[in-house]
Amino acid sequence: MPKEWKELTELTRGKAISVERVRVLESDIAIEGSFELPALALLPMDDQVFIAAFVRSHGSIKEMERLFGVSYPTIKNRLHRLSQLLGSGMSIEDAPAAPSRAEVLDRLERGDITPQEAMEALKK
Repeated sequence: MPKEWKELTELTRGKAISVERVRVLESDIAIEGSFELPALALLPMDDQVFIAAFVRSHGSIKEMERLFGVSYPTIKNRLHRLSQLLGSGMSIEDAPAAPSRAEVLDRLERGDITPQEAMEALKK
C-alpha cells in the first residue's frame, strides 16, 4: 500500500529529496531515474492544505478567513509568502519556513496547535 503524501512530507521535514522510482499502479510498470518533485510537493503539509483550500474557495479571501478562522492580513501575508516562494524559483530549503507571529497566534487561538508548539514556532 502506498504511503500517504502527508507521511512522506513529514519524513523529509523540508529536506531536499529525489524520487528515483515511479510505478504506474494500473499496469505495474515502473520507471527508474532521478525525478524532481514539483514545487508544491516540496511545501510543508500545512502550506499544501492552505493552497488546496484557496483553490477550492476560488481564491476568495473572505472564504479563507472563514475556513481558517484568521484575519484578512494573516491570509494576505501567507499568500504573499507562498507567492514569493513559488514565483522566485528559489528552493524550498532557502525559503523562510517559519510562519509569521500572527499565523502562529491564530493557529493557537483556534486550537490547531498546543501552547508548547506555538512557543517552538515563535522561536524559529
